[in-house]
Amino acid sequence: MTRNELYLNILRKRSFLCVGLDPDPDKMPASLNGDLLRFNKAIIDATADYAIAFKPNLAFYEAQGPVGYKAFEETVRYIREHYPDQFIIADAKRGDIGNTSKAYARSFFEALDVDALTVAPYMGEDSITPFLGYEGKWVIVLALTSNKGSLDFQMIRDSEGTPLYEHVLRKTQQWGSPDNMMFVAGATRGEMLQDVRRLVPDHFLLVPGVGAQGGSLAEVAQYAMNAQCGIIVNSSRGIIHASNGDDFAEAARLKASAMQTEMSQLLG
Repeated sequence: MTRNELYLNILRKRSFLCVGLDPDPDKMPASLNGDLLRFNKAIIDATADYAIAFKPNLAFYEAQGPVGYKAFEETVRYIREHYPDQFIIADAKRGDIGNTSKAYARSFFEALDVDALTVAPYMGEDSITPFLGYEGKWVIVLALTSNKGSLDFQMIRDSEGTPLYEHVLRKTQQWGSPDNMMFVAGATRGEMLQDVRRLVPDHFLLVPGVGAQGGSLAEVAQYAMNAQCGIIVNSSRGIIHASNGDDFAEAARLKASAMQTEMSQLLG
């Protein structure tokens, strides 16, 4: 999916919502017997009207072994066949030496045909550039995350007082462009999103942490939105596990609808 196609979809749906498909069997209705694919299909059908993207997190599928990975593959296929306008992000946080990254790139962009992949930048340029050679595909670089442990490294400052995450933003954008690279910037960082946007004015930001983690959608829009929206806001648990009863899909639909309504207002 190209940048323009993504932006036009945001305008058409009046939404920049990404639904994170992170199914936890312990929070799913007992009637599903832990069936990840049935759960995902119901969530996708219920929320696709309000979302422009879906983001399955590989950990929740790999934890179930081969059955779980098959559910991931079938989930991607289901979105492609039934909702081809959706932007599909594989949240796998890959990042390794060049040859391994090339194999990961083939896996996700050729075999699985997702639109985007989250990538850890710690190993440097040769671990990221193999993902950038696919037309219409995106690398989403971890820059400023919303977890507590992000303080351990991302906020370390050099002798001039510049935090590490700023170095990541400055350096990695030299390898890609606003047409094939996005950055993860957590919503729970509030005003720090303004600093991120200053460094990468034209790139899309994938913003987790809204909803269950307490991030404010209004703050995200205030500090991170640019002329072409420029943000994809992810909500996972707050939508897909809004209910653990048999009404889970309807509960998810209501949560997604409420977020889309607020997003429509923020888009102006």
